[in-house]
Amino acid sequence: MTSINLKNRSQSTTEKEESFLISLGKDVLSVLAFLLLFMLLSKMVFGLWTPMVAVESGSMEPHMQKGDIIFIKNIERVELITNEEGQENSGPRSFGEYGHVILYKPYGQEGVTPIIHRAMYHVNAGEPMWENGPAAPYSGYITKGDNPVTNNHFDQEGQISYHTPIKDEWIIGVAKYRIPYLGHIRLLFSGN
Repeated sequence: MTSINLKNRSQSTTEKEESFLISLGKDVLSVLAFLLLFMLLSKMVFGLWTPMVAVESGSMEPHMQKGDIIFIKNIERVELITNEEGQENSGPRSFGEYGHVILYKPYGQEGVTPIIHRAMYHVNAGEPMWENGPAAPYSGYITKGDNPVTNNHFDQEGQISYHTPIKDEWIIGVAKYRIPYLGHIRLLFSGN
């Protein structure tokens, strides 16, 4: 009688382990299916597989805070309007100011944290990049963070993009929506 009970307990434990593994497998597949669906919808709506970035600094305060999640729309799906154009035409306001906020690769480098700043105006090759500034080596955008304390100069005047206008091909997309605080989770994993 004791050996039958041990055999039944052993079968019961094995069945529970198999049931747990099946349940875990279903959960993992459900999460993967959800992620795949999210990525497909993101590609359709925003034109990017991963349309979200976490704000890592206070350079865009007060309109974007460190730890915000920002949804980005692919630049190929947007007509980029600068701050200057927006002011001239009473054009769109984006995140509290005229013109679009763009996400771009500094110096066009891959694998570097992109910058999210406002496109202030466009310059052509040979034009001064700002009043009494150096001539632009090529056509591109002059950019700047919205924070009046930490960003009182254009990116092209400082270390972010020194004397280098932002080329069209460096722009990943335009900021569209903001979810406050959620990006802190992402920043924890990246050590920021």
